[in-house]
Amino acid sequence: MTFSIQRPAAPPQTNTPASPTSDISLDKDGDLDIARPPQSTRKGVNTAIITPGEVVTEDPQWMRGHGTTAPSGSSAIVATVAGTLLRTNKLLSVKPLRARYTPEIGDLVIGRIVSVETKRWKVDLSAALLAHLPLSAINLPGGILRKRTSTDELAIRTFFSEGDLLVAEVQSVYQDGAASLHTRSLRYGKLRNGVFMRVSGTGGGGGVIRSRRQVWTVATANGGGDVDVVLGVNGYIWICKHSRGELVASSEEAKRMNEITRMEEAVSESMYSNRNDEIPPETRREIARLTGCIRALVENGVRVDEEMVMAAYHVSLDPDVDMHIGEDETKEPDEYQGGLKGSRLVAAALEAVRG
Repeated sequence: MTFSIQRPAAPPQTNTPASPTSDISLDKDGDLDIARPPQSTRKGVNTAIITPGEVVTEDPQWMRGHGTTAPSGSSAIVATVAGTLLRTNKLLSVKPLRARYTPEIGDLVIGRIVSVETKRWKVDLSAALLAHLPLSAINLPGGILRKRTSTDELAIRTFFSEGDLLVAEVQSVYQDGAASLHTRSLRYGKLRNGVFMRVSGTGGGGGVIRSRRQVWTVATANGGGDVDVVLGVNGYIWICKHSRGELVASSEEAKRMNEITRMEEAVSESMYSNRNDEIPPETRREIARLTGCIRALVENGVRVDEEMVMAAYHVSLDPDVDMHIGEDETKEPDEYQGGLKGSRLVAAALEAVRG
């Protein structure tokens, strides 16, 4: 008995008539958008991840933006970074999941001194290039407004030295992308009496975002007193004991004594001191609690701003919120905000913000 193998029959094809208005829509300018990229090209803002080398679209009406490239002799737009697709009118760009900080004028940043030069410092901002802090862009002790001399250049290490942390503002950006900083304000300067954190910045995902306030004071519980939180746009965070009130009090007292006339003149040698003050254990415990809340937000991919940080902190203090782990899991201290407890903390904080 013989057997014959036959080719399987092709599935029947059905032609579905397309709606005449299915591919036509109006954009915000009132223009007709006739040929949109198909769904497989992830049009608009999509949470799906695009990988490097993936073809975003082959439609010639779209223009390529950041994170994309166009091969020569082809109308296709290919992604060069891993991220999500962002569509702005006819411009297609890929927002990377993680990226180095890109300085912008007016950003409040936290940096670390990496080198000391003749008339300036080099500062690490987690950017592609090191930032510059000129000697003429800082406050001199005593608030003296004068031209910097050779004596100031010889004493440049008494202000900032290698390894010092500082908070500053981006004053300008050079053509190559390097930033120029300044600390001509009592809000800026050397950082002391606290703890440093490094999270993701404005590149994407959970991390610090540009918000209305980057610096605020938290009235902590359990006798911890006031704690300052500084969120650098570049992803550097500083949490420290509040000491600005002492500076304001001293300046007001000096005004009553007619010794100074402006707040800038209250700058003293202690502003550039490298010695930390005594911090009570209660304050250290609350600083550690705030640090754990921020770390839990980052681990769960939630934005880090004043609203979310305060919501997570209040949830961690609320005894009615059940964040305890099961009996079969390892018991962690109350100050620990990671792991499963951190996930429950973030979920409760998001619910509090939405409610």
